[in-house]
Amino acid sequence: MRSLILFRHGKSDWDAPFTADHERPLAERGREAARCMGKLLSQAKQLPDLAVSSSAVRAQDTLHLASRAGRWNCPIRIDESLYETSANAMLGWLNALDENPERLLLTGHEPTWSDLAGRLIGRAVMKVPTAAMLRVDFETEDWSKLAFGSGELRWLLPPRVFCKSKGGK
Repeated sequence: MRSLILFRHGKSDWDAPFTADHERPLAERGREAARCMGKLLSQAKQLPDLAVSSSAVRAQDTLHLASRAGRWNCPIRIDESLYETSANAMLGWLNALDENPERLLLTGHEPTWSDLAGRLIGRAVMKVPTAAMLRVDFETEDWSKLAFGSGELRWLLPPRVFCKSKGGK
């Protein structure tokens, strides 16, 4: 079995100085939610074997804050192909994954994460709030065999349920 955890970046700071969307930072609320969700994943014993983030500042910071707060002990990579992508492109990315982690965590963006999750589990319409995590399981031992409709949603954890900061929308 393979598990994919999709982690949407925390709330960003639209008032902070940035020159391009790629550089937009996290708001303090987003930082708090990232830390909270990282600890939650640890407490739930759902730690990834590999974590990959979009190259956008807010996504990288979300992943790093979560992994430090939760004391994750897994490799972390940054991949620019997770920024401004589509569900189709992400399925191709997953199918071409060189590593074969049992549990993979990807940190990225909307609307891609909602679209990808909905299509992986069938034709579901989903909305992934900021700093939320969801897990989709697949009855396969090989990421190259993933297909739309082949997954089962195991959980969706919005930060507003677990975190004092209410870091999601």
